[in-house]
Amino acid sequence: MSTQRFFSVIIPTFNRKPFLEIAVDSVLGQTFSDFELIIIDDGSGDGTKELIESYSDSRIKYLYQKNHGVSHARNSALALAEGKYAAFLDSDDRWKKEKLEVTAKYIKNYPGIYIFHTEEIWYRKGKLLPQKKKHRKPTGHVYKKALDLCCISISTAAVNRDLFKKLGTFDENLQACEDYDFWLRAASKYEVKLIPQQLTIKDGGRCDQLSSSVWGLDRFRIIALEKMLSSGTLENGDYTATVKKFEKKCRIFASGCLKREKLELAEYYKNLPRKYSLLDKICG
Repeated sequence: MSTQRFFSVIIPTFNRKPFLEIAVDSVLGQTFSDFELIIIDDGSGDGTKELIESYSDSRIKYLYQKNHGVSHARNSALALAEGKYAAFLDSDDRWKKEKLEVTAKYIKNYPGIYIFHTEEIWYRKGKLLPQKKKHRKPTGHVYKKALDLCCISISTAAVNRDLFKKLGTFDENLQACEDYDFWLRAASKYEVKLIPQQLTIKDGGRCDQLSSSVWGLDRFRIIALEKMLSSGTLENGDYTATVKKFEKKCRIFASGCLKREKLELAEYYKNLPRKYSLLDKICG
């Protein structure tokens, strides 16, 4: 009988063969070996399949599918996963060799925690990028911090797979900000543990990245915030903070729509917060 792996490492990829090779090598070179590596090829046509076939490591699982987006790819991997914890890595990021070893130690020391994440190092166009104060990683009950920005980088995170049974998986209706949506759902109910070591390396500033290619990312954050407001699960303080963030995001996005002469869309987002603001006053 096979023993359950500790980690299921999940890498979704789409036409990123040169970066993917670096990411995969950073996983296979880990000092902690009790993992499976699940690579979901979301419709690549750049030789990704041939690259993965060149590896002989039995821990690798490879699945090719038609292009459905990153949420579908991650969910496909979760359906295949057998490890106790899912450790996510985007195909253009990489880990330091001790990432999984250190994470496993923290998991064993904090058995009641479902979500762990690490500090990270950022590069933009090959240059080291200093992190601002607002980007400091949070620990503990981080919901209000998660409202401001995606405060848990997906490539730093390891999540107990039981959490997905409780909360559901990544929202496949969101073209972007699917991680922001998931962390809001998770952080509203569960504590997060920060591992205060820079164990993840991110490379940004390229035009092929989703954040660079999709206009109006705030509209996806607005959807995620509205889902939280409609969930009926937020305590009063968290609800009020969510309303305020929702109002701000709607206001900013409506202004952007006006600049692009999308007048009907601007009017819609201008008026959208009203029902939640009224409810907030009643609840308050």
